[in-house]
This record gives sequence, structure tokens and C-alpha cells, in this order.
Amino acid sequence: MNLAPHTLMTTAVNAVRRPRHLALATAWLAGRALMLWLLAHNSLDVLGGGRVAGEVWRLYHRWYGGLAHGALPAHDPLWQYPPGAGPVLLSPALLPGLTYFQAFVVLTLATDAAVTAALVRAGGRPGRSLLGAAVWVGGLPLLLHLPLARYDVQVTALAVIALLTLSRSPRACGALATAGALVKVWPVLVLVGLAKGRTARSAWAWAGMTAAVALALFAVVFSDPFSFLLQQSGRGVQIESFGGTVLGLATHAGWPGTVRYRYGAMEFTGPYVSSVADASLALTAVAFGLLLLWRIRARHWAPATPYDAALSAVLLFTVTSRVISPQYMVWLLGLAAVCLTSRHTAQRPVAALIVAATAVSSVVYPVLYHEVVTSTWTGCALMLVRNGLLAAAAALSFTRLWRSTGPSPSSHPSGPLESLLPVPSRHLSTRDKSPSS
Repeated sequence: MNLAPHTLMTTAVNAVRRPRHLALATAWLAGRALMLWLLAHNSLDVLGGGRVAGEVWRLYHRWYGGLAHGALPAHDPLWQYPPGAGPVLLSPALLPGLTYFQAFVVLTLATDAAVTAALVRAGGRPGRSLLGAAVWVGGLPLLLHLPLARYDVQVTALAVIALLTLSRSPRACGALATAGALVKVWPVLVLVGLAKGRTARSAWAWAGMTAAVALALFAVVFSDPFSFLLQQSGRGVQIESFGGTVLGLATHAGWPGTVRYRYGAMEFTGPYVSSVADASLALTAVAFGLLLLWRIRARHWAPATPYDAALSAVLLFTVTSRVISPQYMVWLLGLAAVCLTSRHTAQRPVAALIVAATAVSSVVYPVLYHEVVTSTWTGCALMLVRNGLLAAAAALSFTRLWRSTGPSPSSHPSGPLESLLPVPSRHLSTRDKSPSS
């Protein structure tokens, strides 16, 4: 008899969830069908004239030949990735009945489905939200067919699942974050917001062990596994970065620089470009200092603090980078979705800015990319809007993270910014407890 109310409540909750899950599944199928249709018509000028898909069947496939024989493309200036990218680019061999391109797209879709399932599972728990899954399902098609022709979905999956496993297994979180970092460096930032104490020590210990074992294995399997470090040092200022936006506007004031294809991206060359690149590196150092200062000052961890910190960290390093490729938005969408699985997150308005920036990014590339390359007023306006949204997202994200974890999170002075701050709640003041799920 005592179980009857609980049983009725569970039945009612499940009845509410089923339509939502069905709606998400329908939206996923519709969105991915649209992305596949766009990919099939990739040769249209408005969709990039074949440039988007060409990265897979020209560049990735060319690297595949050498990787299959244990040779990383160490002397190729387009190779700027850690050795963990090798297994990802080799993965289409798992589907021998398909061409390399077809297998790559199928595996990317499967990874996308796995991320969606993980977000749905996390958001379906008591006290959680399916909004994160909705943002991922609806946000990814805003980038048109681009996510299917890059391996950033696979990298984002490792970061997303690392965060979602934190409450159950800090060890798995650390191992998955390191796996992501060995493919593209940024996923290591998901560990920046772990609660001080045993949780953080366990995750970082397993991250270190995973890195040691994986790097030793890569050193045996591949030649020149650290060649990517030399390629990174020569990169300039990509036209879609903040520095690129400044230089694009400078062309209208008489600056004589030009745009060239270098290191796999369109970069500015000319006077003062190196100074702009140095300024970007200096700002990245400032971003690192801000995150370090936040770690020292932070006292209160809410259940969503590790998620919020991961998003804030990746935003800060994205906006200060010399390169902001359009696929970077996949990372931000994934991390924003993780934040939104928790009702405790302070990043809801940040997620809205990221979705808006994602929509503008698809106009920047591939739809009106020629305008950006030639620095027309239209191209400059697009970059000002997209990068302005990212700058606002980064500033707001860090501000809300800072204020929600400070020594006295409930004693903020009232003022015009008060409405932007997270509502004070019973934060978990903890050093040795992991955040609850």
C-alpha cells in the first residue's frame, strides 16, 4: 500500500517523458536528414562549392594512407593534431563495405546519436532537464552539413561523456578527458572545474595515467607523434578569429595585408600580423590566469559547477585563439548542452548566445565565405556579429561562474547586473565531495 503513491508518481513522470523523448528522436532524425541532404548537394556554390566535404575525401583520406602504415604526416603543414587524431581518421576502416567518405559520415552520425543518447539519459534523471539534449539536437543542424565533414563531433563526444560520467566515476571522467585531449587538445579543459579534494585527485590521476599509457603506445605505433607541436608554432591569424576581424576592418583603412591559404585555413599575411598573433597569445595567457585565479578563489561547488567551468574555460580559450574555425562551434554546443542538463547551471543565457553565434557561423561559412575572405563590409559585419556574440558569451560565462562559486555567493550587491546572476541556492560547500548527478 505504501508503494502505491510512488508507483503512480513514477508512472505519471514516465508518461510525461515519453512524448518528450519521441519529440527529440523525431527532431534528431529530421535534422540529420537535412544535414545529409545538404552534404549530398555540397557542390552548390551557396554550400561552399564542395569545399566542406572536400576536407574528408581529399585531406583525411590522403592522411589515411600514411596512417595505415604507421606514419603520421609529420612534414605536412596541414597536420596540426595530436597523435590521437590518427585512430579517429583510421576508424572508417571499421566499415569496409563503404567508401572512406561514406564510412566517415556514418561513424560521425553514430557518434552524434551517442552524444544525444547520453544527454537524454542525463537529462531524464530526477532534478535534471532535457533542455541540454534539445540544444544539441536542434543546434547542430544550424551548422548545416559541416559537422558531418569534420571529426569535431567525435572529439566533443569524449568531452561531453567525460563530464556526464563525473558523478559516477571520476576515474572515467579523467580517462575520457585525456582521450579527447590526445585527439584535439581542448578537452583537457573539462577537468578545470572539478571540486577540490578526492574527486579532482582521482580524475587527474587517471588522466595522467591514461596520457602516459596512450603516448607510449602512440610512440610505438606511429612515427613522429609530436610533430604537430612544430606546425602549431608557425600558424598566423585566421580570418575568422578576433585578430582576423581587426585586420579585416583595417583593410578598409588602407592596411595592405592579404589573405592566403596556410596551415589549412585562410590567414592574413602582411605588416603587423605577427603583432596581432602575439597579442592573441598574450590574451590566452590572461585567460589561463583568470581560470587559475578562479580556482584559488572558488569555495562553493553546485552540482553544475564542473559543467559551467568547462564551458567557461573553452569559451575563454576560443575567443583568445588565433584560429576560430567554424567547427569550434560544435565544441561549444556540446558543452552548453551538458550545462543545460542540470537545473543548477548558471550558463543558460550563455547557451542562448552560443546558439545565436552558431547560426551566424553558418552564414559566415560556407554561405558568404567569399565576403569574409575578401573583407567586404558585409563580411566584416558578419564577423563582428559572430565574434561579438562569442565575446559576450565568454565574458558572461566567466562572470556567472565567478559569482556563483565565490566565498559569499549569496551576498552579491544589487544592481543592474543582478538579473544576470545565478539565483543563490544551497550550494555544496565541499572539498572532498563530488557533485551530485
